[in-house]
Amino acid sequence: MQLPRDSSNVAPALTAAFPTRLADDVRTVLAVMPEARHAPMMPFEVEVEVEVEVQGETVAIPSRIYNDEPGVGSDGQLSGTQQVILHCLYSRHHDGLVRQRHLERIVASDEPWVVPFVVQLAGEYVLEIIEAIGRGLPGLADPGSVQRRAYGEFIARNAAFFARTERRVVSYWSCYYRWKYQAWSAPRTPRFRNQLASGFVPRGRRAAGV
Repeated sequence: MQLPRDSSNVAPALTAAFPTRLADDVRTVLAVMPEARHAPMMPFEVEVEVEVEVQGETVAIPSRIYNDEPGVGSDGQLSGTQQVILHCLYSRHHDGLVRQRHLERIVASDEPWVVPFVVQLAGEYVLEIIEAIGRGLPGLADPGSVQRRAYGEFIARNAAFFARTERRVVSYWSCYYRWKYQAWSAPRTPRFRNQLASGFVPRGRRAAGV
């Protein structure tokens, strides 16, 4: 789904990226975010790429946002939850360095509504971001960890989305990294892929296409 240029649609779209109980917190976050700037030849302020289920509720994760980052200290007035929301939103920024910087602030979070932002970034397969995700999720190897339960629950509820994400990862690897990591079991990148394929999914439940 793509939203028209009318900026009045942007706030509802970004609010829809989170469970409804967080709507007031999202609006508080949006109040400290600069207005979206339009990139050349970009007729949309927000593109919504995928809808997924989080704890029984459908959320819509934006593909890209075009807001500058808030000024230094602007997030000091935000609560802890609101700061996590801010970092989630900027993990969808059009600048990859901005995405990575904000991902690193949320990847270790145990909040279920953070999970789709992390998995979506994995599907975009920027090597540095994949490595940051791997570093931030050490608990995936532990069957009893909160991280494994959170990601397992999300993937079990969103099997088609996960299968699509895995296909994208394989495609990007084949196009851009096969020359460097000729075997899919090569270091670094496959470690995270293997966690996606097995570590996220609770024992006895497999995602479709995995």
